[in-house]
Amino acid sequence: MRLLVIIPAFNEAECIDQVINQFLITCPDVDFIIINDGSSDDTANICQRKGYPILNLPVNLGLTGAFITGMKYAYLNHYDAALQFDADGQHPAASISEFEKYLNQGYDIVIGSRFVTEKKPRSLRMLGSNIISWAILITTGKRLGDPTSGMRMYNKRMIREYATQMNMDPEPDTVSYLIKRGALVKEIQVSMQDRIAGSSYLTTVKSLIYMTRVTISILLVQRFRGGNQLHPEHISVDRKEQTI
Repeated sequence: MRLLVIIPAFNEAECIDQVINQFLITCPDVDFIIINDGSSDDTANICQRKGYPILNLPVNLGLTGAFITGMKYAYLNHYDAALQFDADGQHPAASISEFEKYLNQGYDIVIGSRFVTEKKPRSLRMLGSNIISWAILITTGKRLGDPTSGMRMYNKRMIREYATQMNMDPEPDTVSYLIKRGALVKEIQVSMQDRIAGSSYLTTVKSLIYMTRVTISILLVQRFRGGNQLHPEHISVDRKEQTI
């Protein structure tokens, strides 16, 4: 399997070198591409000095624009799988081989979840996560414990979908949409880390707005979103696992 790790980065100068160094130690044979999302800090200069593979976007497009750029790169370069990986040090590179194992079993998307074997803490943010999980469950029949996790691996047909179709994004509502079209999704337990430096752009208020928007999209907008069943490919997964 030819795997590409897509690393969107926006103003991650404090983190990027340490993240890539650790990644290279853990996964020396795995290809990666940094998508510099119009950073105004030293992110691009650090990557260029170190010789890291990087695509520089001329302006900030946001996570969706950066991720789709990476998926188009994966598609044009004929990768078999792509992994979304944070540039802030939260995602564990050591878990990548576990993701590949399930992709090889026939899953289309493998999600790194904090809550497969661990319980969710009680917080306002986790309440929003539970509501999104509930919305996905009642609209697709699939239970996802950590729907907002950004560590996801996609197989070749998912790369094709993201690279060639309109209105695709790396968000829970699109995962819900793909499940309804026949995508097979697996969650595996991973241990997320705190970001190395800096702070998340998601404040409490922004998190609540995000959770509300995604829930409304899953319950209402996705009902009217077109799209045929995904093109069938060899699948070895028992489809009973996709329902409750």
